[in-house]
Amino acid sequence: MTEADSGVADRDEWSYAPAVGVGPLRFGMTVDEVVEAAQVLGQTRVSDCARTHAIFSPTWKIEVRRGAAPSPPAVTAYVSRAVGLFCIAADAVHGPQVGYDGISLVGRDLSELESDAIAHAEAVDRHFRYTPEGYAGPDDPGVVMRGQLVGQVLRSRPLFMVTRDGAHTEWDSMPSEEYRHGQSTT
Repeated sequence: MTEADSGVADRDEWSYAPAVGVGPLRFGMTVDEVVEAAQVLGQTRVSDCARTHAIFSPTWKIEVRRGAAPSPPAVTAYVSRAVGLFCIAADAVHGPQVGYDGISLVGRDLSELESDAIAHAEAVDRHFRYTPEGYAGPDDPGVVMRGQLVGQVLRSRPLFMVTRDGAHTEWDSMPSEEYRHGQSTT
């Protein structure tokens, strides 16, 4: 299978540190700090997020695109006025590759990722978990697996998060823009 067949573009490799950040992005950063750090990937666009829950402080969405040409965002970062950067979403096709304990999380066929997560958990005597939608991923509250339809295949679009203002868990903190899933990017 080629990269074109798998729906996976050339990727940078970013590291994930729980409660710290992903690649050059650190939880708690301001909008300006995120824009500056994201320059390693490409152009950025900042917009306001709709306030669907009054409990949360105003939030901005920063879309980072590879290179100068118009393209879908490779990374989408969400910054809250109260807590700074709290969510980093890696696009299934254009985003950087991020691993967790040796398992690649970005752009994977979700059924293959589930098999790998189960095998890894059994091999190292650890746990894995399912999201409410049924996507398998690491047993880490800072990683929320989402699905993104790429052609005919549902691929992994992980969210790396910390709890934002007024929320009890990362799942409660998920930006409303990330609730959409299954939209085709091809």
